[in-house]
Amino acid sequence: MPAVQRGFGRLYLSENKLSHYLLFCPTVIKYQQGVLEMKKKDVIDLIRYHTEENDAGFRNVAYQVADEFYKDGDASLSEYIISLLSDASSFVPQESIKEYQSKYLEKIPVGQDMLLLPDAIMQDMYGIVHAISHHIGIHRFLFQGAPGTGKTEAVKQLAKVLNRELYMVNFNSIIDSKLGQTQKNMAEMFQEIVRYPFPERLLVLFDEIDAIALDRTNSNDLREMGRATSALLKQLDHMSESVVLIATTNLFSYFDKALVRRFDSVIDFNRYTEEDLIAIAEKFLEIYLRKMKIQNRDVRLCRKILRLGNPIPYPGDLKNMIRTSLAFSDPEDSNDYFKRLYESVCHEAPKDLVRLKEQGFTVREMEKLTNASKSSVSRKLNRRVIHHA
Repeated sequence: MPAVQRGFGRLYLSENKLSHYLLFCPTVIKYQQGVLEMKKKDVIDLIRYHTEENDAGFRNVAYQVADEFYKDGDASLSEYIISLLSDASSFVPQESIKEYQSKYLEKIPVGQDMLLLPDAIMQDMYGIVHAISHHIGIHRFLFQGAPGTGKTEAVKQLAKVLNRELYMVNFNSIIDSKLGQTQKNMAEMFQEIVRYPFPERLLVLFDEIDAIALDRTNSNDLREMGRATSALLKQLDHMSESVVLIATTNLFSYFDKALVRRFDSVIDFNRYTEEDLIAIAEKFLEIYLRKMKIQNRDVRLCRKILRLGNPIPYPGDLKNMIRTSLAFSDPEDSNDYFKRLYESVCHEAPKDLVRLKEQGFTVREMEKLTNASKSSVSRKLNRRVIHHA
């Protein structure tokens, strides 16, 4: 137990104990001469999690602190906290896990990148961690939303926060055209979950569960898949509460309503405002500019380009768009990634100066987008004005 020093009505926590005593609370956090100043309640709650051996609650707190640092612009400290937590896993006999083999479940790595979600969805993620830590039988969750909204990445991050092994159901090995075989395979898959040596350390992901869970009354749904949905309902009813199960779907409106009722909570991942998406895009831009050591940074220009999206893409597509624009850019042309980003968003090259002006770009910004000098841009625009007059 680290020493906690008392002084001036507050408790102080030395920075080198950060990985053991950080609390997921936005009230934390002010640097003072190499020490983190924290309110008494924060430290008391922190110690309570430790003494109760509530690892999930403790890690939840730590990741929230990391998130707050990141939002405050201290990405390096945020990443440092996450790296400490990644290295500080609870003891689990690895031999038992190595001996565990599954035909239908595939082990996948937990999240390593910073999770970028709107506050409303992030609060639901914290709520899931709190609910699981209470051990009152809340352990099945459905994440619904359009592709690219961060559902699967959120599951990976939750596995990390909860300090659980993450296994994803391989639907290709479950679904079978033979009559009744899909139900048999599903029963075997749930038996594999039962046989996992440490169920309290297991998180099972049913990614795109709509592969087997469309409305059984839907005439377009195959009869065999309707029976598979019924088998899934039966298995969920008898699932151990120690195991956390999260399913994702892009087709919630077609989802079997009886199956929806089997989940303790449905989280809507479509809750992004335009400002949320722009803020997330700026974070991606910051991350990849730093990783690729690109010095030419014009966040205002990138923001203008991204706002031309109709609509602005969800985070999955935003990430790929920004990453590839930077990665494919000519290292000899510091403005090349602006042009590539514009092409990705507008599906055309930034060549038409009149159109660029109508889109709200300044002469200086048009210079960056077209590689023409400011004087050349001004002359061409003036000629267009005179010609149209």
